[in-house]
Amino acid sequence: MNKVLITGVTGFAGSYLAEYLANLKEYEVFGTYLLEESKINIDKVRDRIKLIKIDLSSENSVFDLIKKIRPTLIFHLAALTSPADSFKNPVKTMTDNIALQINILEAVKKYNLLNTKILIVSSADVYGLVKKKDLPMDEDTKLAPTSPYSVSKVAQDFLGFTYYLSYNLKIVRVRPFNHIGPRQSPNFVVASFAKQIAEIEKRKRSNVLRVGNLEAKRDFTNVKDIVRAYVLAIDRGEIGEVYNIGSGRSYKISDILDRLISMSTSKIKIEKEDSLIRPSDNPELLCDCRKFERLTNWRPEFSIDETLKDTLDYWRNII
Repeated sequence: MNKVLITGVTGFAGSYLAEYLANLKEYEVFGTYLLEESKINIDKVRDRIKLIKIDLSSENSVFDLIKKIRPTLIFHLAALTSPADSFKNPVKTMTDNIALQINILEAVKKYNLLNTKILIVSSADVYGLVKKKDLPMDEDTKLAPTSPYSVSKVAQDFLGFTYYLSYNLKIVRVRPFNHIGPRQSPNFVVASFAKQIAEIEKRKRSNVLRVGNLEAKRDFTNVKDIVRAYVLAIDRGEIGEVYNIGSGRSYKISDILDRLISMSTSKIKIEKEDSLIRPSDNPELLCDCRKFERLTNWRPEFSIDETLKDTLDYWRNII
């Protein structure tokens, strides 16, 4: 049985990955977390995974963790994930996202775990400001990051490549496009809209829904489809390679908002809020996933409307 380590197991994607792997029953799953309140996300599988509370910025703690578990697979998901928040605290975003990964890679190197496969989760945000003529984005698209977050993901991406080249670590990199669903933080646009609609329906706020830039277009995929892709990537991905993961279709944020509002009977007024506008924003992210599809035959299984409804119902149940 493979020993799997998921860093950030109680996070949005991490919790779904834990559920997916636990249900396959082929893996002994270990997961790291930092905050006690985040454990609610893994309630469904808490009895089937081994949780480790750890600050991954502590080199000694990470070394002890890797020495003890000696995992055969590592999914490195722990990171600060909000582009918007990264403008407010660029130093923490950069230092945390880079340091956490270096500690993991250095520990694998120190204990000579040369058969351990590691999935480095970068981001489509590394492509940043791409001209219309260069869409959709494939893995060779020029990188033009537009936030401290996206710069940190470029660093994570290329650090993974560096440790593959320099130390022969078995690293596969992925660049997922926007993934959405229940449990996502309301710091992200779809979760924010869904939470506000649920609050309006429960009369816990006025009928005003606050929005930022509605003109941007994003390639949205259900988080369950994304974590399934992660498992395929670490299983079948070529060592040292990088793969885009996304639906291949982009939606204007205003369209997503209209779809969510159409699922509600409440009368909702839209107002723009300056604080939700980023200093810079990518006009469109659109995935060319053909490289990954050819390798794995992966395609998303969940529709955008099904995903939006699930997200809205999640917030309705907890508001």
